[in-house]
Amino acid sequence: MKRSANAQWQGSLKEGHGTFGVASGAITGTAYSFKTRFEGTPGANPEELIAAAHASCFSMAVGAQLGERGIVPESIDTTCDITFENLTLTRSVLTTRVTARGADRAKIEEAAAAAKGGCPISKVLKLEIELVLQVTS
Repeated sequence: MKRSANAQWQGSLKEGHGTFGVASGAITGTAYSFKTRFEGTPGANPEELIAAAHASCFSMAVGAQLGERGIVPESIDTTCDITFENLTLTRSVLTTRVTARGADRAKIEEAAAAAKGGCPISKVLKLEIELVLQVTS
């Protein structure tokens, strides 16, 4: 399986602008710029896309690990905060809330720990990954 995305950039780094999209069409023509990436102006940036990828991949990985332990969660909600400093991604904090009524908390914690290392996006990121797990069982 291959997945692809495309990006275009026009102009200089600080005054230029670009757009990106994904082959599936789920994201098309989304604008980004120096200001949206480095100055906090609202808009898209690559780091948020990485955070979205990590949060969604991790939630699915937790679901898979819970399934291996016979647990079907009601929900898995993950927020990912990526730290970008000195032009380097240095940290990803995954804050995950698992709701699985009646499930063994220790099994949920074990599943989340396994997902942290087993999530394909976690594997590709070369940075510190922290997990903050909240469980409702």
